[in-house]
Amino acid sequence: MNNSGIPIITIDLVLDRLMIKDVLHGVLHMILFHRLFGNIKPTTYEVLDVTMPGVGDTEIEKLVDEKVEAFRRGVEGGSSKKGQILITLSERKSVKKWFSNFDEDTPWEKWSDSIINAEVKQPKTDKDRLTFNSALAATLANALQTAVNYTSSEKGRAVVPAITDANKISPFPYEIVVQIGNVQVT
Repeated sequence: MNNSGIPIITIDLVLDRLMIKDVLHGVLHMILFHRLFGNIKPTTYEVLDVTMPGVGDTEIEKLVDEKVEAFRRGVEGGSSKKGQILITLSERKSVKKWFSNFDEDTPWEKWSDSIINAEVKQPKTDKDRLTFNSALAATLANALQTAVNYTSSEKGRAVVPAITDANKISPFPYEIVVQIGNVQVT
């Protein structure tokens, strides 16, 4: 948790250029699968022999593809080979101030991928690639286990606001932001 009391779940990844799309696609879908709470069509993605849950929805697929592509372009086109994908889940609350009422999104959870910290490295030999892929597969399996453990825990369930409308894919506003070198990219 940070100072505001909002849980921050971090997933650290070291990727190579060949795996950026598949890995980030799988991790983003995994997080969204565990936190959308609406009517979703479940699907799975295989990434380095790790089966990751996903959301079978064209709008979610488009959003995930856009964010993964923004990350890929950012690390390949810039000087920084490190970046973050931040997922923020919020609750819409009515706020009364002075003589006006308005709705405001109040975050209840952040994934730092809700933070995904990703660094791009390039293995130099085939042996390095095998070792690299094996380590990445273990990291993905660990990230999946972390997500399952957290979202099914008492603490993970306690942060979820009351669900008032489960007819759409997410009863809560969510945002996915890509940052490369502390600069937001689109």
